[in-house]
Amino acid sequence: MPLLGVTRKERDPATKLTANIGNALREQNDRLSRAEEIERRLAEGQSVVELEPATIEPSFVRDRMPGDIDGLLASIREQGQQVPILVRPHPEKSARYQVAFGHRRLRALSELGRPVKAVVRDLTDEQLVVAQGQENNEREDLTFIEKARFAHHLNKQFPREIVIAAMSLDKSNLSKMLLLVDALPSELIDAIGPAPGVGRPSWQQLVELLEKASTSTDALSHVLSDEVQALPSAERFKSLMLALKPNRVARGLPGVMSTPDGKRIAQVAQSKAKLEIIIDKRATPDFAAFVLEQLPALYQAHRDKLQGKQGE
Repeated sequence: MPLLGVTRKERDPATKLTANIGNALREQNDRLSRAEEIERRLAEGQSVVELEPATIEPSFVRDRMPGDIDGLLASIREQGQQVPILVRPHPEKSARYQVAFGHRRLRALSELGRPVKAVVRDLTDEQLVVAQGQENNEREDLTFIEKARFAHHLNKQFPREIVIAAMSLDKSNLSKMLLLVDALPSELIDAIGPAPGVGRPSWQQLVELLEKASTSTDALSHVLSDEVQALPSAERFKSLMLALKPNRVARGLPGVMSTPDGKRIAQVAQSKAKLEIIIDKRATPDFAAFVLEQLPALYQAHRDKLQGKQGE
């Protein structure tokens, strides 16, 4: 099997039985030459090579949170891997590698069972995180909270100038990110997820609401509920914000209808002119279908009750 693009020489099967010591020595020299070529390419990191996904580990600094990669899976399945990932030889484990950037591509190729096209370079820890951060800054699909958490992780391990170089941030914005992540329980961020489209002002508002709430445990319990976890990440964020905001009594604003055990089943908005009941079909699709099916019968029961009163 060719390793890192170096073609192995195969001997003619007819010569295997008659191979002499000279042939064996020449073959050994060929193997040594190929090994030296591989080492040279690994050291230079100029060639795109193919590696097995199982030999590649994530970066030691987490940047991305688990999210949907269906679009990337479909693209690689149809068109193959167009852009190689960047890895370094693992500093502690032989014949293994660490990702500098390309975590989503690695995950997709692992799920597809395909080899990974990669550029291998010898990188220090500082060089790895700077490459990882700068590549992330060029990508639009890394959300605000993922970037903020990445900066927070870096700040624990590296000098501030390394963090600034990796994140391409000024000191003021970096400080705001770090303060925000410090103010949020890590378990709560994990439960919400990457929340695409939710920017710093909204996360800052969440911090302020949590400071006013009785305990952050209630917020975590809300997000970890089956109903909320069934929602997309950004909707989980919105659901928590709605749960933490003080109840509004102004006419026409939606209220929440819940079961006796506290499970939310609908939003209710009413005015002098109309009543609106809103059921989240993504969270409770069976209940929404049931209400829609039973509504005509419920209306008929209401009419029968009115006619009964009129006949008395």
